[in-house]
Amino acid sequence: MKALITGMNGAVGQALRAHLTANGVEVFGWDRRSVPPEDAAGAAALLREVQPDVLFHLATASQPTGRDNEGWLVNVEWSERLAALCQEIDCRFLFTSSVMVFSDDAPGPFTPQSVPDARAGYGYEKLQAEHRVRQVNPEAIVARLGWQIGTSAGSNNMIDFFETQMAQQGQVNASRRWLPACSFLDDTGAALKRLAFGSKPGDVYLLNANLKWTFYQIAQALNRKHGGHWTIVANDDFVYDQRMLDERVTLPPLESRLDFSAGSTAV
Repeated sequence: MKALITGMNGAVGQALRAHLTANGVEVFGWDRRSVPPEDAAGAAALLREVQPDVLFHLATASQPTGRDNEGWLVNVEWSERLAALCQEIDCRFLFTSSVMVFSDDAPGPFTPQSVPDARAGYGYEKLQAEHRVRQVNPEAIVARLGWQIGTSAGSNNMIDFFETQMAQQGQVNASRRWLPACSFLDDTGAALKRLAFGSKPGDVYLLNANLKWTFYQIAQALNRKHGGHWTIVANDDFVYDQRMLDERVTLPPLESRLDFSAGSTAV
């Protein structure tokens, strides 16, 4: 089996690559310097050369190059183009979207029946990409992801946020009234592999491991896991149930990976 990954150097891409490789999948990374998002002919040639069974499209406009409307080009137009190409050559296409397709005002928890309402920014671009991907490739898998939890700093994950907050403010402010959508990176990688190589029909799937914990409780539990290096300060500033609930795809719940026993009560 072969997999081609855009955004393979990102946090989710690295986790996915590790999981695929460990399970015997031959993995290729998409080099945007050689085949940029606007190069339709180059994309078609690369797909013919690699002949992947699955194209995992994880890339975003996270490293701007100065192109006009780069966010729209990368997040929307490129996604649509790749989905259409995969439909033409009978290659499974998996696109990672985001819980940010729901605005901060949307009433959670979110289910597959919840209607996304993002009207601007990254969430809106991801939502438009979802629509276009599914329009040109009805068999495409769209996986909405929440905040990722890594094992250390150095990539875009929750641990980085804690380290940055400590460096800038000397503490991590954590709301007791926010239930974030989140999951561990390696669990996300495993779930993406199951979705792509399994028998799930084309659809939008919600990947989340947090069933009942607030951000403050998660921060406390992660602090215990990592030796108590952060100062976690509770507040009630952000009130939001961002959880995503989808019985069709399950991840190990956070309580299977973290100790919530020390003074934590689930919401």
